[in-house]
Amino acid sequence: MKIHLMFAFVLMLCGIRSQAKAIPEKFDREAFYAIIKHGDKAEIEKEIEVVTASSVSEKDAYEGFLLMRKAGLMTLPAQKLKFFKQGRIKLETAIAGNSDNAEYRFLRLIIEEHAPKITKYSADIETDKQMVIKAYKNFSPVVQHAIIDYSKNSKVLHSSDF
Repeated sequence: MKIHLMFAFVLMLCGIRSQAKAIPEKFDREAFYAIIKHGDKAEIEKEIEVVTASSVSEKDAYEGFLLMRKAGLMTLPAQKLKFFKQGRIKLETAIAGNSDNAEYRFLRLIIEEHAPKITKYSADIETDKQMVIKAYKNFSPVVQHAIIDYSKNSKVLHSSDF
């Protein structure tokens, strides 16, 4: 009887731990941009869960960006295409709904600059670049830091632009 109770208690504790891990963290913009810079597939997938569960108004733009970023890390072409399309729809819908949001344009610029030519996803590079440069002073310090950090390796944005 004691063994059964002990076994049940251990199983219950394991269940509580696995449920605790399943609850995503609160969305953190600084962590989001750190994952953009250094994120591997597992970190991006975890961040997609965090964004999806969050109530931030930029949810679709962030999730779309992350899906497109994930597409670049997939090995099978069909998976790459699937995630890229899903992400593009979410990001473009967010931009269409709020065309003045320069942060969305920054996210799209990152994807445009690195997307393979076959995707034909580079038509708005110059427009997005100009919008990011113009709005730079209005961004939060976290986004400003992300832009400066990104511009160090970008062929489109340069730190001298700011």
